[in-house]
Amino acid sequence: MSRYFIDRPIFAWVLAILTMLFGLIAVRSLPIAQFPALAPPQISVAAVYPGADATTLDKTTTQIIEQQLQGIDNLRYFSSQSSSSGQVTVTLTFEQGTNPDTAQVQVNNKVQAALPLLPQEVQRQGVRVEKSSANFALVPGLYSADGSHDQNDLADMMASKIQEPVARINGVGGFQLFGSQYAMRIWVDPMKLNSYQLTMADVTSAVQAQNAQVSAGQIGNLPAPRSQELNATVSVQSRLQTPEEFGTIRLKTSADGSVVRLRDVARIELGAENYGFSANYSGHPATAAAIRLAPGADALKTIAEVKSKIADISKQFPSDVKVIYPWDTTPFVKVSLKQVIETLFEAMALVFLVMFIFLQNIRATLIPAIAIPVVLLGTLTVMAIAGYSINTLTLFGMVLAIGLLVDDAIVVVENVERLIQEEGLSPKEAARKSMDEISGGLIAIAVVLTAVFLPMAFFGGSNGVIFRQFSLTLVSAMTLSVLVALILTPALAATILKPGDPLKHEGDGPLDRFFRWFNGRFDRARVVHENGVRKTIGGVKRAAAVYLVIFAVMGLLFWRLPTGFLPDEDTGAVFTLAALPSGATLPRTDAALDYARTYFEKNEGKNIEGVFTVGGFSFAGQGQNAGVAFLPLKPFDERKGKENTSKAIADRASAAFSQYRDALIISFIPPAALELGNATGFDLQLVDSGNIGHAKLTEARNMLLGMAMQDKRLSGVRPVSLEDAPQLSVDVDQDKARALGLDIGQINQTIASAWGGSYVNDFIDRGRVKRVYIQADEPYRQSPEDVSDLYVRGADGKSMAPFTAFSTLKWANAPVQLSRYNGLPSLELQGAPAPGLSTGTAMKALEELHAKLPPGTSLQWTGLSYEEQ
Repeated sequence: MSRYFIDRPIFAWVLAILTMLFGLIAVRSLPIAQFPALAPPQISVAAVYPGADATTLDKTTTQIIEQQLQGIDNLRYFSSQSSSSGQVTVTLTFEQGTNPDTAQVQVNNKVQAALPLLPQEVQRQGVRVEKSSANFALVPGLYSADGSHDQNDLADMMASKIQEPVARINGVGGFQLFGSQYAMRIWVDPMKLNSYQLTMADVTSAVQAQNAQVSAGQIGNLPAPRSQELNATVSVQSRLQTPEEFGTIRLKTSADGSVVRLRDVARIELGAENYGFSANYSGHPATAAAIRLAPGADALKTIAEVKSKIADISKQFPSDVKVIYPWDTTPFVKVSLKQVIETLFEAMALVFLVMFIFLQNIRATLIPAIAIPVVLLGTLTVMAIAGYSINTLTLFGMVLAIGLLVDDAIVVVENVERLIQEEGLSPKEAARKSMDEISGGLIAIAVVLTAVFLPMAFFGGSNGVIFRQFSLTLVSAMTLSVLVALILTPALAATILKPGDPLKHEGDGPLDRFFRWFNGRFDRARVVHENGVRKTIGGVKRAAAVYLVIFAVMGLLFWRLPTGFLPDEDTGAVFTLAALPSGATLPRTDAALDYARTYFEKNEGKNIEGVFTVGGFSFAGQGQNAGVAFLPLKPFDERKGKENTSKAIADRASAAFSQYRDALIISFIPPAALELGNATGFDLQLVDSGNIGHAKLTEARNMLLGMAMQDKRLSGVRPVSLEDAPQLSVDVDQDKARALGLDIGQINQTIASAWGGSYVNDFIDRGRVKRVYIQADEPYRQSPEDVSDLYVRGADGKSMAPFTAFSTLKWANAPVQLSRYNGLPSLELQGAPAPGLSTGTAMKALEELHAKLPPGTSLQWTGLSYEEQ
C-alpha cells in the first residue's frame, strides 16, 4: 500500500487535505462541554395541588402517578418528593445510553393514564413531563438598582418577558422561576361575607360566571336563507382586566334592588401568583430563575444563546432593572477547556522542538509536524461521527495521542534518512525499502496500544462514559496515525528529503555550536546509561531488590491514597444553604440569609462578585424555613493563592456560621460534575422496606445521623429534606354538619379557598393570560382561632353556621416533605468522607452503621455514589 502512495504523492496529499477539511467542518458541529453526558437520562414529572399538605399530596397525587410507572424500558429507579407547598416532583432515572426522547414519550403515556385519577385541582393546574439535567446550568437574575421595582414587579418581568423566549431555545430543558408572574388576588373578608350571608363558594361562582369569554356564535351563520344579507360575529362579554372591573362583579341582589359587589366584601389587587419566595441581591430587591439543560445539549452554545436572548429582552426593561448571573457554569468550562487546548498546543510545540533537536534536520522535522494536524483533525471527524463532544476528556485523549502518534512518523523518517545516508539510495527508493522493512512493526505498535486502551471503552455507567470517550478518541488517533504513517509520511519523505551527507555542524553559527554541544552531552549521557545497564545486568539480585522496594512503595501509596469519582474543582462559585427549625417563617429565613450575606460582604469582599439569596428554596426542598445563597466569585486570575480558593472560602464561612443560633447555615462548593449531584460526597436514600411507618423511619434516620457524627470516617452527614413540623388539623364532625343541613363539599371548598387559596379562572393583563385567585385576607388566616370567621350556608339558604359549630382543632407533628424511592417511603441524606478518605470508605462506613439499626430499613445509593458502586 505504501508503494502506491510513494509513487503517487499528490494522491496522498489530496487524502490528507480532505481529512483536514472534514476535521475543520466537524469542529464547527461538535458540541462543547466540560464533560460528556455523565449522568444517565432523567425525566421529571411535576404537578401542583394548591393548599395541599405533604401527606394529602402523597396519597392523592404522588402514589397515583407512581403506580402507573410500570413497563417503562430501561428504567433504573425513580424517586419523588411531595412538599407542603403543594408541589410534587417525580424523577425517573434511566440506564446510560437510553434515548431521552423515547423515555419522555413512554413516561408521558403512563402519566396520561394516571391523569383522570388525580384530583380535579391538580388536573386544572396541569401535569408536566420534561427531560432535563438534574442541576442548574445557569441562574439568571434581575434586580432593581434603586429599589423602585419590588420583587413582584421583577418576578412578573422574568415570567412574562424572559421565561417563554428562553424556554424555547434549543438545548434548554427546564426553566424554574423563583417567584411568579402577577395574578388577580381577591382577598376576601370573611366577616363582611357573613354579614351579607354569602360564602366563599358564592364568590367563586360569581367570578366564574362574570369573568368569562363567551362564544356566542354569529348572526346569519350557515345554514341560512338565501335572502340573508348580514353575517356578523356576536360577542357577549370578555374577560375582565383590572381590579376595578373585578370589584364590580355582582355577588347578590336584594329585593329592594340593592347590589352586593365583590369590592364590598374583598380587597382586590394585582399581586403575586406565588408568595413562597423572596430574593435579594446585595441588598437590592431581586428575582431569579434556574435553567436546566436538555440531555446532550451544547452547554456553551446554549448558555451563550440564553444570555444573548436575555440581553436583547433587557433593553425593554426600565433603566433601574439590571441583569445578573449569580450562578453560571460556563466560565469554569471555558477555563478548563482553555487550559487543555493550551496544553495541546504546548505539546505540539514541544514535540516539534524535541524532534528538531534530535533529528537536527529541518526537512526531517517538518514531516512529523505535518502529520500531527492531519491526525488530530481526522480524529475530530471520528468524534463527530460517534456523537461525541469537545470536552476535557476527549481533548486529554488527543494530548496524550500527540506523544504517541509522532512515534510512527519519526520511525518512518529516521529509517528513510538512514537508508539515504548509509546505502546512498534516492529518497523515493529509500522510502520504498523503508516501508517494506517497518510496515509490519507500525501495525503491530498500533495493535498493542489499541489492546491497552480499547477495553476501557466497555466500562458501564458514568465510568464508561468517561473512559469510553477518552479511550475511543485515543484509539482513533492511533489508528489514523498508523494510516498516515503508511500513506502520507512515506510520500512526504520521498518528496521532501534530499540525498547527500548529513549535517556535520562544522560551521561557526549559533545553531552549529548548539548542536555540537548537545551531541557531545548526549554522547556522554549515552555512555553513562550504557555503563549503568551493564552494572544492572551484572547485579541481578541488587536490581531485583531495588525493584521490589519500588513496587512495595508504590503499593503502599496506592493503598493510602484516597479514591474518588472526580477531584474537587474551584468552579468559581460557592453555595450556602440555610435550614431553620420546622415551622419557621420566611422573614426568619431572610434574616439568616442576611446574616450570611453580611459576613461574605464584610470578610470576603475581595473574592466575591456579590451575594444572591433566595428564601423559600434550597436543594433540600421548598418551604418558608429553607433558603439558599449563590456566590459568584471573582475571576480566577484575581483570586490567586490557596487561601482564596472556593474551598477555603466555603470552609471559613461554615466555621463562622456555626455561631448563628437560629438556623443551620453551611457553605460548600459545587461538585466538578454537576450532573451527578449538587454537592461533593455521596447521596443515599434510607428506604422503609419493612413498612415501619414515617415516624419510625425518621427515628431510624436520626439514629443513623447520630452515629455518623461520631464516626471519624464521615463528615457533614445531613438530611436532604425538610423536617416534620407542627400541623393544625381541622376535624369535621360530619354528623353535626349533616344535622345543621350543611354540604360536606361546600365545607371543604370553603376552608380550601379561604386558607389555601383557590384558582378560579383567568384574566387578561397587558396582553397576557394570567390567573385569578381567591383567598381569605391576611388578618383572617394568622391563627387557629381565625377558623371561627369562616361560615357555611345551611340547606335552607339562609342560616349560616360557623366552622366552630361542627369542627374541632388539634395540633400534631406532620411531614413537611415526603420522599419515596421506587414507590417506597424514604428519607434522603447527603454527606462526604472525612478529609483524606475516599467516598468508597465513607459509603462502607455508613453501611456498617446501618447494620446497627433496627430491621425494617435499607440503604439505596443514588447520584454520584450510585455510579461509584
